[in-house]
Amino acid sequence: MSVDLATVKRVAHLARIAVNGDDAERMTGELNTILGFVEQLGEVDVSGIEPMTSVTPMLMKKREDMVTDGGIADRIVSNAPATAENFFLVPKVVE
Repeated sequence: MSVDLATVKRVAHLARIAVNGDDAERMTGELNTILGFVEQLGEVDVSGIEPMTSVTPMLMKKREDMVTDGGIADRIVSNAPATAENFFLVPKVVE
């Protein structure tokens, strides 16, 4: 894939980036270099290689996924100026 000057200007416009003519030409070369590198990565044979989360082997920290109220609702609302049944009470703002 190759990027031309019109594409760089369009992307800059969509990103709301002010780019003058000299910068746009420089960016065209830089983007083509980056896209060329990405295409090279696509040619690498990664069959049989498992995805990894780190370069060093480690186990993922896991916990049981349980829905709870935290058991501290009383402490959470204790500093509120007004509460009712562990809910915050706020003044009505819309009539």
